[in-house]
Amino acid sequence: MLAFQFSRSSLAKFQPLNRLFSQKPVTQDKQTKPYRNLQSPTRTANCTPEAFPTKCDVAIIGGGGMGSSTAYFLKKKAGRDLNVVVVERDNAYSKASTPLSAGCLRQQFTVQENVLMSRFGAQFLHSFKSEIGDEVDPNFKTYGNLYLVNEKNAEKLAQGVALQSQLGVKSELLTNDQLKKKFPWINTDGIGLAAFGCVDEGWFDPWALLTGLRKKAQALGAVYIDGEVVDFEFKSKGGAEYDAVDKIVVRTAQNEQKTIQFDKCVLSAGAFSGELAKKARIGTGTGLLSTPLPVEPRKRYIYVINSQGENAPPPTAPLVLDTSQLYFRREGANFITSRSPSSDQEPPIDNLDVDLDYFETNIWPYLAHRIPAFESLKVVGSWAGYYDYNTFDQNGVIGKHPAYDNFYIAAGFSGHGIQKVPAVGRGMAELIVDGGFKNIDLSLFRFERLIEKRPVKEMAIA
Repeated sequence: MLAFQFSRSSLAKFQPLNRLFSQKPVTQDKQTKPYRNLQSPTRTANCTPEAFPTKCDVAIIGGGGMGSSTAYFLKKKAGRDLNVVVVERDNAYSKASTPLSAGCLRQQFTVQENVLMSRFGAQFLHSFKSEIGDEVDPNFKTYGNLYLVNEKNAEKLAQGVALQSQLGVKSELLTNDQLKKKFPWINTDGIGLAAFGCVDEGWFDPWALLTGLRKKAQALGAVYIDGEVVDFEFKSKGGAEYDAVDKIVVRTAQNEQKTIQFDKCVLSAGAFSGELAKKARIGTGTGLLSTPLPVEPRKRYIYVINSQGENAPPPTAPLVLDTSQLYFRREGANFITSRSPSSDQEPPIDNLDVDLDYFETNIWPYLAHRIPAFESLKVVGSWAGYYDYNTFDQNGVIGKHPAYDNFYIAAGFSGHGIQKVPAVGRGMAELIVDGGFKNIDLSLFRFERLIEKRPVKEMAIA
């Protein structure tokens, strides 16, 4: 196990050639793996090569959180009459964003639809046993989320809490004195206001969520294929301006190329959805097809730390989102922490190696400032994963592409998608089966906003 020990006072004395640690990047095979319930059952078998489907009603590209949620809600809504096929290229989910996420759930957003999606996410986790079954436990820890802002952003935070309260979210604003009294382990310097989401906020096991959704979707009849979608085939629509997307081209685990004809297709390939969209002529065509899907992978590090410092956050401490945009939360006896880099510090995406120097220079000083107990700590593990980053407005793209009557997208959630997995899956199923959103109107996130250059202005994105 990785263990690099340092203290704030000693770190400041180090010169570049005499640092406390100077480590090579931690390669993925040597990283700490995110928590996975060892009691989680193995997945039911994929289709065999001999049973490879050539047609389906709905083809879903990507069997991670969004894809498996969509498959589950489609089968729940339409039953055996709807033939659903899910193609997943990373069958072990070793690089998939869902199981590598921190599993955070918060309702503290400033756009109504984002609040409502997280509200349903919490409801779904609470009802997981009755909805999915008791073989998998998402281990939803409802210890809350503590959102810290500086004086400049205090008014915006208060406005957000007012909106959230109207939508049923239980959160409270805390002044510095109230914050210090409630959470004495926090240094309140530089904090203008805090919001504590005290009900239905916290974190959960994303691997269990994915496992449960996939197994239930398969139990209801969804077929999972171990393969990679590498292209699309089209058919002419007579005098229509755009050809119709007709088939996906799949490279199987046996390195064979096969096609599946579909009635409808859902692109939910996470961080790599933007590249796949180009194969469907999105961003490479004319007119409505001239606008690309602006989703790309961004690598993010998560560090596992341990502190024996005095007055450390207790086991029931909430997840804390700091004014510096770092967050941390409990993970058993340890903590996990992360902070997105500035635009000029974006790491390469060709691997999931972890840069330990990034923790030293970009996380630890802020962490130690906010939580004095973290002035002395150990980095005992780490891992990295991909955000499916929407460069346009960091919000998901949800719905049908306007150039096609059968091509749907659910991608680009930019690091806050895990909590929206149930709501997006349900919404996609409504859109496909019913022809429109029924529970939460997610039209705000449709592709047309990219064409019309109307970004969703969500202020509470870290």
